[in-house]
Amino acid sequence: MIDLGLDLYRTIGRCADRLGIDAYAVGGVVRDFFLGRPCTDIDVVCVGREEGGEVHIGIELAKASSEALGGSKVSVFKNFGTASFRYTPGHEERREEREYELEFVGARRESYSRDSRKPVVENGTLEDDQRRRDFTVNALAVCLNSDRYGELMDPFGGIKDMDEGILRTPLDPDITFSDDPLRMMRAIRFASQLGFRIADETFEAIGRNAERIKIVSAERITVELNKIMASPNPTLGLKLMQKSGLMKLILPEIADLAGIETIDGRGHKDIFFHTMQVLDNVVGSGDRRAENTPNLWLRWAALLHDVGKPGVKRYEAKQGWTFHGHEARGAHMVKRIFKRLRLPLGEEERYVEKLVMLHMRPIILAEDVVTDSAVRRLLFEAGDDIDDLMLLCNADITTRNEEKQRKHRKNFELVKQKLVELEERDRIRNFQPPVSGDDIMRTFGIGPCHEIGIIKDAIKDAILDGKIPNKREAAWQMMLELAQGLGLKPC
Repeated sequence: MIDLGLDLYRTIGRCADRLGIDAYAVGGVVRDFFLGRPCTDIDVVCVGREEGGEVHIGIELAKASSEALGGSKVSVFKNFGTASFRYTPGHEERREEREYELEFVGARRESYSRDSRKPVVENGTLEDDQRRRDFTVNALAVCLNSDRYGELMDPFGGIKDMDEGILRTPLDPDITFSDDPLRMMRAIRFASQLGFRIADETFEAIGRNAERIKIVSAERITVELNKIMASPNPTLGLKLMQKSGLMKLILPEIADLAGIETIDGRGHKDIFFHTMQVLDNVVGSGDRRAENTPNLWLRWAALLHDVGKPGVKRYEAKQGWTFHGHEARGAHMVKRIFKRLRLPLGEEERYVEKLVMLHMRPIILAEDVVTDSAVRRLLFEAGDDIDDLMLLCNADITTRNEEKQRKHRKNFELVKQKLVELEERDRIRNFQPPVSGDDIMRTFGIGPCHEIGIIKDAIKDAILDGKIPNKREAAWQMMLELAQGLGLKPC
């Protein structure tokens, strides 16, 4: 007997007994039980014991189970024959504070048309339901009824595949992926999340069916893509996307980074491979906003930091390969990529765009004389994102030349030290001018005009260049001197 560990399963089983329904926990919750991973999304498949009683049995069991578990509101989707509700265990069962999402559905079989991933659904058996699932490790079912509680149904060898760390489809993978192309992204996502290997015949089918991803909405693809990016090993998934041909269909800008061009015997490094190294370095550096929560958008910045290079790549006889201005080209591309993928276009996009634009600045500083003025300007432009920028730039040092790497890292430490010293002294991070536009207008009795911008910019540059301290008194005196030169007089 397999005990999934929560009393709510027994409660659902008793409700199913009263209704004359066979109920099974299926899919991810069973898989994660065996893998020792937490799971709060619980899928329950219902099978009627009488002919013709299948249509709404999932809805009936959801309502009965909700009432038995305390009366949570049930969301019903009659057209799909499904129902769901949220449940938080009471104190007697609250080993940890968690809310569970339970979804109930009648067992079904599905058939697909060539141009849609929306299936024609019919009533089916439990095995029909397991057969339609994406991978054998997700086709496991555990009975919840009292007389067979804990009985495992594994018709496709999911336990064996889980033990071997293999992802394969219950049916012919060409049929599985052609029917629902999003499953190709799910295969790659599970490989990244679980560290599983995609079976050879399954991965080959992804390559054959990659073009089918075009019928899936950008929103659905991006959900899976973000799960890959947030996984413990995002580069594994990205490399599988590249190898399978999915990358050129979803993120062609990243696919285009691959390859080395050689002229006069001089080649440049493979930018795709370098990008994967940088992303690995960011993940390994602890890209955390809070405990156990990766900074997804820093990972996106790492993925896109060199995306502008193919567009500016040039060969010069003396210098060899150059990528001048790739950071500005890449920053310009970020919004277009976010928009196409339906990624958020607010604070998150601006953060990624900023890091892509600035990612060369600390490196250039590290290679040159580190002036206070240059560091102040970096602090001013990066603001509160300076720490993430420095983490990204440190991750961008991927040279295999140990001496060169030591030199880069030593100089980089000098830049970081200078950043700390100047921030403590000059308070440049999130800089706000000591003299505002309102101050200028009130002092000289003027309205909004070009002269205000001239004064503010001059004061800002003077502070960043270290000509005056970042203090109101010094800025006020400079304002008076500048205004006099512009013909402005105090009221």
